[in-house]
Amino acid sequence: MRKPLVAVAYALGLPLVLIALWWVLSQGSTSPFVPKPVPLVTTFIDTWMGDKLLTDVLPSLGRFVVGTTLAIVLGIVIGLGVGLNLTLRSLTEPAFEFFRAVPPPILIPILGLIIGVGDEMKVAVIVLGAIWPVLLNTIEGVRAADSVQTETSRSYGISGFNRLRYQVVPSAAPQILAGVRQALPIGIILMVISEMFFSSSGLGFSIIEFQRRFAIAPMWSGIVLLGLIGFAVSMLFKLVERRLLRWYYGLKDIENGS
Repeated sequence: MRKPLVAVAYALGLPLVLIALWWVLSQGSTSPFVPKPVPLVTTFIDTWMGDKLLTDVLPSLGRFVVGTTLAIVLGIVIGLGVGLNLTLRSLTEPAFEFFRAVPPPILIPILGLIIGVGDEMKVAVIVLGAIWPVLLNTIEGVRAADSVQTETSRSYGISGFNRLRYQVVPSAAPQILAGVRQALPIGIILMVISEMFFSSSGLGFSIIEFQRRFAIAPMWSGIVLLGLIGFAVSMLFKLVERRLLRWYYGLKDIENGS
């Protein structure tokens, strides 16, 4: 019981200190561009807990979930295929470096012309940006597989799908999940950017609209909402990661304790 409470105290301690500092420093401020904590909470509830929850927040989250999930699945599948084949890796590496260097936001007008300006374009932008950390980490994870394990698998005649399932994927899993961890904030950023173009709804569209109308407090409340979404996604991922890599963290605990 004590350990979870200590973890919660560590997680909330610094944010609470920063909010207290913000509250103290903003007490004498008359600037309309620096909102105070209490009015901002009221604005947050008024802005996002009504119709905008259905028309902007949930559709944005849906695009983020679909786009990021596709990026993760494609990144793992392609990464496993490329990582296991030396010839394919040599052929694709220059192309990967080229496409990775292209920022996805500049493709938005092109994608809008090719596939339209609907949700498909926004999801495609998220996929094109969030796939790279997963793909490249998966390739490196497969390349770094223990040679002793590989030889042992061959000795016991473990090959094909069984080798992939029982040796390659578990061995590369820590690095694959490191790529997924990097892909999640990229997905949120691209979700917002994709909604700033050719869009009439979504979190990115709403925040830009507030900025254009000089609705400073609602604009700040949108930024706070994005931060809360990022925090929630990070916490959820940690739970999933801890469950999937129980064996890995168990080994680390033993190593650190020895």
